[in-house]
Amino acid sequence: MIRTFAIKTAITATNHETLTLSCSTKTQPIAKLFTKRTFMDKRPTGIALIFSLVLLLTVPLNTHAQSPQTLALVGGMLLDGYESPPLHHAAVIIKDGKIVEVGRASDVTVPASATVIDTRGKTMLPGLIDLHAHLAILGHGSYPRWFKWIKENGGQEMTERVMSISARQLLMAGVTSVVDLGATLETSLHVRDRIENGQIKGPRLFVSGPWITRRMSVFPPAYQRQINTPEEAANETKNLAESGVNVIKAHNGLELADYRAIVKVAHDHNLLVHAHVYTPESVRAALDAGVDVLTHAGSAGTAPYEPELLQDIVNAGRPVVITAAHRPWIFPDTITFPERLQDPQLELDFPPEIYSEVQNSFKSFRTLAYFSTTPRQMRFREPSLKQWIESGAVMGMGTDSGTPMNFHTEALWREIKTHVDTGMSPLRAISAATQVNARILGRSNDLGTVEAGKLADIIVVKGNPLFDITALSRVTTVIKAGEIQKN
Repeated sequence: MIRTFAIKTAITATNHETLTLSCSTKTQPIAKLFTKRTFMDKRPTGIALIFSLVLLLTVPLNTHAQSPQTLALVGGMLLDGYESPPLHHAAVIIKDGKIVEVGRASDVTVPASATVIDTRGKTMLPGLIDLHAHLAILGHGSYPRWFKWIKENGGQEMTERVMSISARQLLMAGVTSVVDLGATLETSLHVRDRIENGQIKGPRLFVSGPWITRRMSVFPPAYQRQINTPEEAANETKNLAESGVNVIKAHNGLELADYRAIVKVAHDHNLLVHAHVYTPESVRAALDAGVDVLTHAGSAGTAPYEPELLQDIVNAGRPVVITAAHRPWIFPDTITFPERLQDPQLELDFPPEIYSEVQNSFKSFRTLAYFSTTPRQMRFREPSLKQWIESGAVMGMGTDSGTPMNFHTEALWREIKTHVDTGMSPLRAISAATQVNARILGRSNDLGTVEAGKLADIIVVKGNPLFDITALSRVTTVIKAGEIQKN
């Protein structure tokens, strides 16, 4: 929790990396800020300590994100989201929710009233974007058991509670924008709007609500809209669009005519279509119908596709979001280190009854039905993912987070690491999760990069992710639209 105070004649901070400077009406060179004892010294004087305690007792705490303000992130390495060399010893100035200046710290002047966040020894980069998440699930081991438990413990009310927990976990992990691909319509819209209105913490949500399918899955009926004809597909797409969803998800068993009907209506409503595809036949049908995003596209669990299909996707510039880590990497990682299932952060994030149910679902995690095909997936995981990395395809980044043992707290950095381990450069992988994802969303004008004029979605991580990509797991600061969410 951050407590930041403006003082005319004395400056003190209860968080030693965050400080409001308002002792002067003039702007100050950033380099001079680092010489001030009040900014650097982590051992406050007796007077400052007493003054801090008085402030803590008299100023109410803000349990939500702060209002848009002037911020200065100073001293760290900057990755701007493009595949360009990092800017060292950088500074970023934020005002009224937007980035107003980016440059070397020695060349930037910080406004005197700015809240300064010391990023030395750390890396600044755009807020991460996840193009495939499931907020209604939390990593529980069994879908049938999870949804039965939800129904018996509050139904829709519990679903909204779960989605709110997931949203906060994602934001604290540095994910500032998320596409949620599958949940009940009313709850999806309500959670999205509550985040937007500042009632709960979470990333900027783009929701699909129920997906459109010919074959019902193990998910509850409210998560799905079953169709039998292209006309029904068009009608369901129209209903979802008019209900206020942000994207349309096309799911299992659809035919070419179904995809075409969905795409036409969705595009008429200025909505993108994300298609859940695995088999070569479904990939080809979705591609030929003009689906906007091929999500899973084998999910690194199928044999590599024929070169002709791959080349057609590349030539069309059609984005793929592989969601590679959630089965063929997560399962063996857990076999190697089962302690990850009892990460204390999960116990902090989940209410006791949810934590208990999730942990109970892991008691025989090696036999979970979700991982029954994992041996085959592990065989194909590297050649399947590598085909995309080497093809020149437009690759976004998504995780299927919330699926069994795939926790929102770590799903995106694990997905990025999987791509890097399979041959993608760290810089390209980070760009995929930021700049490329924003472009796929149609939000390049305001999201995905750190540059003047963009919304101030910025995270800070400890260390250098270009040297060690797992630095993305060490998020120290999250800023969304200029508001400090974590520090």
